[in-house]
Amino acid sequence: MKTEFLEITPVMPSSDIDRDVNWYNAKLGFELVSKDNMYAVLKREKLFIHLQWHADTKNDPLLGGSVIKIFVKNIHPIFQELVERGTVNKNKLVFNTPWKTNEFGFYDLNNNVIFIVEDA
Repeated sequence: MKTEFLEITPVMPSSDIDRDVNWYNAKLGFELVSKDNMYAVLKREKLFIHLQWHADTKNDPLLGGSVIKIFVKNIHPIFQELVERGTVNKNKLVFNTPWKTNEFGFYDLNNNVIFIVEDA
């Protein structure tokens, strides 16, 4: 079976998750789906925006780059393809994350993170 690409979602840096959730709600009409102190998911109709804490320090999870998430159905074929291309290590696929996904990630040449994600 082939991997089906479903959507691409930006992960935007945020220095204040609560402030930015309120702004996206008030100014753009995005509703909160889930949130903790370092990450939030917002939705409006079929569009999603993810916010991730960013402070431009060595503890910063974004490490100076941006993040996108590519959501798919049937993650195994694309994972195998990218392992064969040398894009990702064969040990990087994580199953049943606490946020109920199967996923793997890697960096591009500009230190941007690309996650391939499937609902678990």
